[in-house]
Amino acid sequence: MKFSKTGQFYGTTNETIHLDGITLTDTEYSQARVPWHFHENNYFTFILEGGMIEGNKKEIYECCAGDLLFHNWQDAHYNISSGRFTRGFHVELGAGWFESFDIVNDVTEGSIGISNPRVKTVMYNVLKEMKLTGNAGQLSIDALLLEIFSLLGRMKGAADTKKPKWVGRIKEMLHETRENWKLTELASSLNVHPVHLSRDFPKYFDTTLGDYIRATKVQRAVALLPNTGLSLTDISLECGFADQSHFIRSFRSYYHVTPLFYRKLLLKKGGR
Repeated sequence: MKFSKTGQFYGTTNETIHLDGITLTDTEYSQARVPWHFHENNYFTFILEGGMIEGNKKEIYECCAGDLLFHNWQDAHYNISSGRFTRGFHVELGAGWFESFDIVNDVTEGSIGISNPRVKTVMYNVLKEMKLTGNAGQLSIDALLLEIFSLLGRMKGAADTKKPKWVGRIKEMLHETRENWKLTELASSLNVHPVHLSRDFPKYFDTTLGDYIRATKVQRAVALLPNTGLSLTDISLECGFADQSHFIRSFRSYYHVTPLFYRKLLLKKGGR
């Protein structure tokens, strides 16, 4: 079985940044199939463009732009190309990084798909820091990654508690549809009282219902930004924003830059 060293992924490497305990890689996948292999470090894979199939001993993920996975280093897996141009952002974390912050890496024993929009927002900000600051980004990237593991730890704790049926259903509804839900309509679809839904949602999603919906819409939008065939107006309408101004305001609240600025960062494949 193949063993991938730090910074080694199967394709064309556009950019690699080495920090203390962290390696960030912008990679274009060029192989039709990558056989079973494992990596030297724990790492995140964030699909920026295109898509692929990734499988391990337990699950198969059909990944597309905006999808985020976390892998333990010992988790063997394989990849199959979707036939489209595909580009991924990888964040590898050495054992020393976890030790330096006294973190126990117990998020998962294998690989997990991460759909929480708050985690994805932070990961997109890691990418932003890589593109803007490069080798000078240690402090800010450390802080962002610690935020991610704090969120994942809380999610893991919530996963261990018994949940009502509506929790799984609402997650599917909010991620798989692009409707501009009203609270009463959403509650009715779930057979839950609106007050109960609004009050209990943060218990299971670590944020308010309104912020979760806004973050999900922004996530859909940022995944479309590399497609230069779509204008910002097209993207805002596709993702359910009232207009482009609303889209820009929402985007800036999460990334502190405009969608146009971030699009330029996403399209920037080399060094500064």
